[in-house]
Amino acid sequence: MPNANSTHQGRIHLGLDVAKNSIAVAILRPDELEPDVEKIAHDESSIRRLIARFEDPRTLVACYEAGPTGYELCRLLTSIGVRTDVVAPSLIPRAPGDRVKTDRRDSRRLARLHRASELTAIRVPSVAEEGIRDLCRARQVVVEDRRRARQRLGSFLLRHNEIYRDASAWTAKHEQWIAQRHFADQATRSAFSFYRSAVTERDVTLSAITAELAPYFDKAPFAEPVHRLAAYRGIDYLGALTIICEVCDFRRFAHAGAFMGFSGLVPSEYSTGESVSRGRITHAGNVHVRTQLIESSWAYQHAPARGVTIARRQQGLPTETIDRAWRAQVRLCGRFRRLGQRKDSNNTVVTAIARELAGFVYAEMTA
Repeated sequence: MPNANSTHQGRIHLGLDVAKNSIAVAILRPDELEPDVEKIAHDESSIRRLIARFEDPRTLVACYEAGPTGYELCRLLTSIGVRTDVVAPSLIPRAPGDRVKTDRRDSRRLARLHRASELTAIRVPSVAEEGIRDLCRARQVVVEDRRRARQRLGSFLLRHNEIYRDASAWTAKHEQWIAQRHFADQATRSAFSFYRSAVTERDVTLSAITAELAPYFDKAPFAEPVHRLAAYRGIDYLGALTIICEVCDFRRFAHAGAFMGFSGLVPSEYSTGESVSRGRITHAGNVHVRTQLIESSWAYQHAPARGVTIARRQQGLPTETIDRAWRAQVRLCGRFRRLGQRKDSNNTVVTAIARELAGFVYAEMTA
């Protein structure tokens, strides 16, 4: 590979196709149309040796796709002095007829598109922000595991004609009823014990993670935005923290519609000429933010009210935030009622409410 000193003045673009054990590096110099490609090991020493071959790291601009390898490569390159963009994979332009995918081709494409400013960079969170995000996501994993464990236990009881008909499931009364079930067969008792233990284990883990997250409600940089979002109906402190740590910086979105798109709550569209066709929501955004907004939207199915819980969360907040939260509640509760009269599915209604709630969240965080 020719030395970087032989290049003309300008930026040298590095397109990186990152895998667990290796990185395909496409080096596109300012006076060339096609990049050179080589493969290096995915470790710190190999990356530092690559950058050391260039006279000035500040002339380098690197990019790679967001993926399972995370942001450590970006942080390493940035610490060396290389400007690095982590790009959104779903927004990378691809030719419809291109059916060949290799590491070398992908790295070349990244280098060329990055130089042409055709790639969309995502925001790289700080180490602290990523840590809270990981903990929030771990909690969501446990919530899903508990749901499945409860479903397995319920299916087991149903197979043995043990059916709870008294009230809602998984209340204290329901769990007391479960504890009183007895089976004559030893193997059946062992299976029942296993299913109950699985549910109990998830309950304990969930409580532990929730307790671990609680102090961050009042710690910088999360405290101020978390308390403001928690003023809104359906968004408690934990839900607010989940949204904040997933988005980090709301001002990177030019308008509320961009944030709705990031959440995957905008309808898909295929329009050409005079034909306009819209379908289901894209689901192409952040699943954690979308899930939280949809869960929060169920709270708007009832009439507007400022109950004890919301009043407690709003204590000490600016009057402007409280007023915005009330206007959101009045609008979304009314819209939920009107859409519910026209739509057959409550899921459709909740999705529409979640989209509007995303707009109110954006307005609050950028006020």
